[in-house]
Amino acid sequence: MVAHRDTLVRVSKEAGIKECYIDSWGKEAHISSHTLSFMLQELGYDTSSDKSLQTALEKEKKSEILSPVVFAQEDQHVEVPLRISLSARESDFEWCLTTEEGESFSGYIQSDIVKDDRENGGPLIFSIGQALPFGYHQLSITRKRRKSPYTTTVIVAPKTCYKQNGLAQGKKLWGPSVQLYTLKTEHNWGMGDFGDLKHLVVEMAQLGADFVGLNPIHALFPANPEGASPYSPSSRRWLNIFYIDVSSIPEFALSSEAQKKVGSLEFQAQLHEARQTHWVNYTKVASLKMQILPLLYKEFKKRHLNVNTSRAQDFLSFVDKGGESLMAQAAFDALHTELRVDGKDIWGWQAFPEKYQQFQNSAVQKYINDHSDKVNLYLYLQWIADSQIEEVQKLALEQGMTIGLYRDLAVGVAESGSEVWADQGNLMLNLSIGAPPDNLGPLGQNWGLPPINPQVMRHRAYDSFIGLLRANMNHCGSLRIDHVLGLLRLWWVPRGASAKEGAYMSYPVHELLSILALESHRHQCSVIGEDLGTVPDEMTELLSDAGVHSYKVFFFSRAPDGGYISPSHYVSQSMSALCTHDMPTLRGFWHCTDLKMGSQLGIYPDEKQLQCMFDQRLEAKQSILDSVAWHGYLPEGIGRDASLVPMDSYLSEGLHLHLAAGASALMSVQLEDWLEMEKPVNIPGTVDEYPNWRRKLSLTLEDIFTREDIRSLARHITQVRQKGKS
Repeated sequence: MVAHRDTLVRVSKEAGIKECYIDSWGKEAHISSHTLSFMLQELGYDTSSDKSLQTALEKEKKSEILSPVVFAQEDQHVEVPLRISLSARESDFEWCLTTEEGESFSGYIQSDIVKDDRENGGPLIFSIGQALPFGYHQLSITRKRRKSPYTTTVIVAPKTCYKQNGLAQGKKLWGPSVQLYTLKTEHNWGMGDFGDLKHLVVEMAQLGADFVGLNPIHALFPANPEGASPYSPSSRRWLNIFYIDVSSIPEFALSSEAQKKVGSLEFQAQLHEARQTHWVNYTKVASLKMQILPLLYKEFKKRHLNVNTSRAQDFLSFVDKGGESLMAQAAFDALHTELRVDGKDIWGWQAFPEKYQQFQNSAVQKYINDHSDKVNLYLYLQWIADSQIEEVQKLALEQGMTIGLYRDLAVGVAESGSEVWADQGNLMLNLSIGAPPDNLGPLGQNWGLPPINPQVMRHRAYDSFIGLLRANMNHCGSLRIDHVLGLLRLWWVPRGASAKEGAYMSYPVHELLSILALESHRHQCSVIGEDLGTVPDEMTELLSDAGVHSYKVFFFSRAPDGGYISPSHYVSQSMSALCTHDMPTLRGFWHCTDLKMGSQLGIYPDEKQLQCMFDQRLEAKQSILDSVAWHGYLPEGIGRDASLVPMDSYLSEGLHLHLAAGASALMSVQLEDWLEMEKPVNIPGTVDEYPNWRRKLSLTLEDIFTREDIRSLARHITQVRQKGKS
């Protein structure tokens, strides 16, 4: 038995589940009753009958007397809704608010009433009576003859996100966005690391760049290094320890054992082999680094932990600040590594022995106590990674960059990772984030990332969201939020169902944007929202008002007539880019390499459809040539017939300068395009068909920045950006 559809629809609306939506073809699509029922059950509703569902709704509607969180913006008096019965006497209530700084205010509800809507079933609203500073403040309300007070968190936020002075003053900034692991140097250990990032920062700053953008550098799976997608992390709160520059760790210079091992002919041969590959061999890199990193922890323990030096105290302070989240990350990595010995296929916590399948289990806590050195190793590595990324950001600012690093926040976490393992009810484990069917994915997409429960998040005063922002706004000047539409709604897919059988779930976007603005100011970190695809007008306006930079990809920015929108018409509060990590490179796009590879990999099995895509690509290229020529950025000697014009350094420079002259406050470039590379770093929709997240750059950083054509292109971009020509 299940409730009737009309009841399911009505309650779904109250719960925030969208019963229908407008699809990519402009048609209204309705969600099945089965999906609505499944999602309501996951949210705690009894859908077995109309009566039980109605009862569950009424119970949910009987809200707490005081909301778990109250929001206000700068220069506003805080107004607090109090849900008390009409018979309750206002004179029985007093309030006391304590700010983050410890300052207290108090008063009587009866004296501060703004509105009383109890006769209509609404709340009584009272005002704190004065503007409060930004921050997270604690409000308690006492009632006569009631032993304990009602409490809530009052969040006071700026109206918009932070912008660096250069951005606020209209300066047009640019820089490269890189997949860190793709960087090649003469000294890394087979993949780009934080040491290489320092090198890149210095070179780019000298060429006029104001930032270096990074792929998500979230924690992955040290015990399963081939799980390499930065968008399916183990945790978004902590860092990928394989980005550590081993040789620059202070303990390396002190450990004769580590130096002897690294200096051996065998180890050097393995390092050389790892550096020379065209694709990152994560297993090899992990093996090399994990032969040495434990030796450095051993040295750190001997020289610092055991004698409680100032360096040891810095480490212990980091661990203390990281709290349970950091301990869970370290314990997960230590356990996972131990359980995978002898080649066992322990792919995630679901394959752990039952007693270890949750961080809170007593067996896990016993493991932490009994194997403190193994756990401390991973605490140490997180500390080292954090220290090294901090050094890079400091260096970037010292070099004169306006922003420095900008980091990328993935939309979710892998269900097999540490964050889910330690979760205490924030995540919906029987659901996954994805996307509904569209032109590029007619079956929809299922990303395998469990969504956050918005109701639990709110009841816990958004502590998980706040912690997530703080972790990712640390040591950077800007944060890119992948799939920023998730602040408004996410496509939820029930476990076992196809992606097209999902539904949109609403999120408290106004409250999330308020917290985003507050943390942005606290960290002096501007915000970029990846808002590609079909964006509701409501979200476009909200992001604009919140000071979030939109994301404008040149190849997607087309007018209704099919032509390309001039970059001079992009909104100024945006980041523009020619290509992204999910697209073919500039050369790959122009030469249709993505379509050819897609056909070879079986992504486009329909020959008729494939030919149509080739035809559309040629039409797009012709429109691009026409647009660039019209605005005066097509170099002399470049033909006007797209079917005959190849992508070369001259056309590439023309496209870069065409975009650079646009209105976007930020412009992102890709080193792959400077190097005229053809193969992509990622082909969406593939797993085993293509080695995603492994392709390195074709040249080392040392070689890249000795090339005069590349240095010339960078100088020209800087000049055009400074002129602000449109």
